Amino acid sequence: MDLGLKNKIALVTGASSGIGAAVARLLAHEGADVVVAFGNDADGARRTAAAIEIAGRRAWLSRFDAADAAATASAIQAAGVETGGFDVVVVCAGRNIVTPLAEVTPEEWNAIIGVNLNGAFYTLRAVIPFLRDNAAIVTVASVAGSTGAPHHAHYAAAKAGVVNLTKSAARALAPRVRVNCVAPGIALTPMGRETVASLAPDYARTRLALQRYAEPEEIARCIVFLASPASSFVTGATLDVNGGREMR
Repeated sequence: MDLGLKNKIALVTGASSGIGAAVARLLAHEGADVVVAFGNDADGARRTAAAIEIAGRRAWLSRFDAADAAATASAIQAAGVETGGFDVVVVCAGRNIVTPLAEVTPEEWNAIIGVNLNGAFYTLRAVIPFLRDNAAIVTVASVAGSTGAPHHAHYAAAKAGVVNLTKSAARALAPRVRVNCVAPGIALTPMGRETVASLAPDYARTRLALQRYAEPEEIARCIVFLASPASSFVTGATLDVNGGREMR
């Protein structure tokens, strides 16, 4: 199935590893050129860029701290000017720390909210002047945003905020731009494996209908669908991709 992404320009944050890297690679496979935005993992970002180029597409690297409003705006402006604007934006930068609620410090709370929620807002605000007609934005939340999470309450709260930020952006930017959200369950990414290590060994078997954790590519396929013209009548939606952890 042709998703209609050939020769489109995409910006993917958090693209140095995990779900973000999988999204960037899949977008390139579908014919898009990709701005690989990242924070600290320059080696991972270069690997993602190399995979994009192997697929025959162009890659740009853009480094900024998603929790820093000024740095985000400056980097996205530079990328937008260089590429001529964005057809697709995927907001995937994220961070989690597994800490029981009673032990979360204000500093840790602010750090997690800063990357996951504030960072999503800063990115959305910065890309608006560079969005092309019929552009699509996809944010990445989490099943924790709807179920809660006693060992990462800050992350759950931030991701719940991302869901509602997405709805607000969908209303604000319609009809010219679509904005949707994907809420993954646990995927076998570097961050996801830290979460898995904190859970009971039989968690997937007993709590997930599909009895396993996701591969990053399984989440990426859903994100790329929402980023593509194949989902042209979908906006303001949150797609749960959690293996049956929650059904609603």
